Amino acid sequence: MKQIFLFLSIICSTVSISQTVLTSYPIDLKNKMHSETLNAENTVTHDVFVFIAAPDSLSILKYNSAIFLKDKFVTSRQFVENKSLLGYSFSEDGNPTLYWFSEQEKSIILIKYYLETKTSRALKFQVPLDEQSIITYYQKDNNFYLLLKYKEKQALTAFVFKNGMAEEKFLDFSSFTFRDRRTQQKTFNQILNENPIEKMDSGEYNPLFNVVAKSKLYTLPNRLILTLDQSLRKTQLFDINLDNLEIKEKTFIQTLGHKNARTSNSFYHENKLYQVNVNPDELLFDIKDYNSGEIVKSFTVSKNDTIRFINSPLLMQVENRKPKDLKKTSKFLKELSSLDAGLSVFKNKKNLFITLGGSGRESKALFINGYNMFDDFMGDFPSAGYYNLDTNYSVFFESVWTKKLEFTQDSHEPLAADKIYNFIDSHKEIFLPNILKLNDYSILGYYDMNAKAYIMRKFTDGFN
Repeated sequence: MKQIFLFLSIICSTVSISQTVLTSYPIDLKNKMHSETLNAENTVTHDVFVFIAAPDSLSILKYNSAIFLKDKFVTSRQFVENKSLLGYSFSEDGNPTLYWFSEQEKSIILIKYYLETKTSRALKFQVPLDEQSIITYYQKDNNFYLLLKYKEKQALTAFVFKNGMAEEKFLDFSSFTFRDRRTQQKTFNQILNENPIEKMDSGEYNPLFNVVAKSKLYTLPNRLILTLDQSLRKTQLFDINLDNLEIKEKTFIQTLGHKNARTSNSFYHENKLYQVNVNPDELLFDIKDYNSGEIVKSFTVSKNDTIRFINSPLLMQVENRKPKDLKKTSKFLKELSSLDAGLSVFKNKKNLFITLGGSGRESKALFINGYNMFDDFMGDFPSAGYYNLDTNYSVFFESVWTKKLEFTQDSHEPLAADKIYNFIDSHKEIFLPNILKLNDYSILGYYDMNAKAYIMRKFTDGFN
């Protein structure tokens, strides 16, 4: 959790975390380890819901957009005992449906809860797990989506749950050609088995350890974008229309450097594709128009250059320890070229925030109290000597841009999510945290083990 917002968490630690308690609902979760919570917004009515699932009961709290409690419904866990809460959707009448999954039974129980009458209706959906496997699930426009991958067919299946009905979308990739890093032809399934799909959270900051994935899925209204970056030379992109099931392929060639790239990746954001490729001597960073493929911005940074589009130090972080300033571009490129590169793009009302770096996991023999690149991180080891460590580490920097893609020297103000993770890290009473991003602010909902209550707090972007 501490690695999600790295540089900004340093900023947050130097200022007071501005947050406001919006509401507190008393509830005693006696069996916390078998409880679940979920926050949700009805995107049509803007009502905010809290679902608190204890082992033997479910509490549904309905708040208006000003977070005043309007209604509540406390009911049993009939039909969904020992099942996990996957997600939610909202019907046109404003009532929620919850999706309860059982891997053993290979099924999802859909239960619609009618708050006006304090009743419910259950349906069972059999998930075809004998021939498919679940990739991901998500909510979009008050609907619930379940995405699966076939074990034999070169295809995906998207199930769209709306108003109590499940619509199946068969997405056929058998006609497309795929090649791995060594340019050897592979099937669609082979590519995804080697590079599992990572879903990007739309409209939110996606942390570095997620964006280094070579296969990324972006969820848009009635549309999916799948990017494949297993090749160092290009990004293979598929634009998937969930209405007519049309799949369009686009190819974005990586800019060539003086030496072959050691690592490369891309990130899609609002009709732009951001591409990066790195070797020990240079970093190439392009921003391309999605529709035309033309380069909007292009940067080449050599190991002897100073990176011009940077608002933070060049940082290295080992595990959850304090980041270390790498000082020189050459050191940064040397480390980055040995990792899985990635970049993340996030926009708030004021600016565009770009994180560029890489992360990896290595087993290293480290000499404690001798010179090595992790010297500053090993102060808690009891004595000198060699240690074999399976270590997570990352290198990265932060960049701030205007919405017109102009670099700015504006200070990198902390985002609401930065403050939330900092707050979670410093409050041990927090259990079952959930983050809900609204238009103007974010809500942290959690069970307070000391107060025995479900708390919702408001966090906003910027210094306060």
